[in-house]
Amino acid sequence: MKNRIALFLKGGRHGYSTPALTARRHRWHRYARKPLAADTINARIQYLEQFGFHVVLGDSVYQRTGFLAGTPESRAADFMSMITNNAVKWILPSRGGVGVAGILPYLDYDEIRANPKIVSGYSDITILLNVLSQYADLLTFQGLLLTDFQPSTPEYNFTSFFSSVMTLQAPRALQNPDGFPLIGKVPGVASGEIVGGNLTSFVDSIGTPYEIDTAGKIIVLEDTNESINTIYRYLAHLEAAGKFADCAAIVMGTCSNCSIAYNTSYDDLIEGFLVPLGKPLLSNLQTAHGQYKVCVPIGALARVDGTNATITILDRTVR
Repeated sequence: MKNRIALFLKGGRHGYSTPALTARRHRWHRYARKPLAADTINARIQYLEQFGFHVVLGDSVYQRTGFLAGTPESRAADFMSMITNNAVKWILPSRGGVGVAGILPYLDYDEIRANPKIVSGYSDITILLNVLSQYADLLTFQGLLLTDFQPSTPEYNFTSFFSSVMTLQAPRALQNPDGFPLIGKVPGVASGEIVGGNLTSFVDSIGTPYEIDTAGKIIVLEDTNESINTIYRYLAHLEAAGKFADCAAIVMGTCSNCSIAYNTSYDDLIEGFLVPLGKPLLSNLQTAHGQYKVCVPIGALARVDGTNATITILDRTVR
């Protein structure tokens, strides 16, 4: 069973560090956004504090080393300082992009296992969430980043995240917002631990010591700002690596701002590539890069029902 933090209550301390890149790389157009400016960071922190949290800043928050927020060693030290700080309950990265893979060799997984924290995020943070689950037996959360703490963020996103870390209810359904139904693509029922997240980051882990184990697992995938032929290449890579052959089920999230290529849409690709695999399959999960972000607990035991188009979290995600 994965290590879980005690029931999370607002008013505690939250650690803010930057393990990933300070700018999301837009792979299709091949450019990077500017790093988060200090005034943007401060505005997001002020919005976060309105939720009742006390914020502890890491030393690398305002650092800039090219497109990264400091060296891999400094960012890993930042993360570990949050782990060993008994007052910190939640580690919240600023944003995704690239860069998380660089800190992984410098993390102390035994120390993390002994001091469980809530760790959330998406995009490049995917690899950190999955590695913490595999190496430190820590249940993590594909959910909020600091960049989400602004007035334009849908209330659903906050509700989904905080309900995941502030409730002892189990089992419970993983539900999209109203008007966005999960879609059953291949019937059947399967149970297993949830792995995955951002497709690009998932593929990048293959062949490294931090490759995501999919045997008997439920794979959740989503992406953003890629052409559909690139998404096909990534899915074909996962298939060649045996990731679909040994998994229990597949759940496809959205592919926001993903352009049609050669008259093929994202839905066409799911239908033509994933449906023939025959694994229980759902699509249209609203998570991560999409406007709506259902919080997905990485490492949690879940059940996917492709016949009735449901995802059920079977165990408590906190204790």
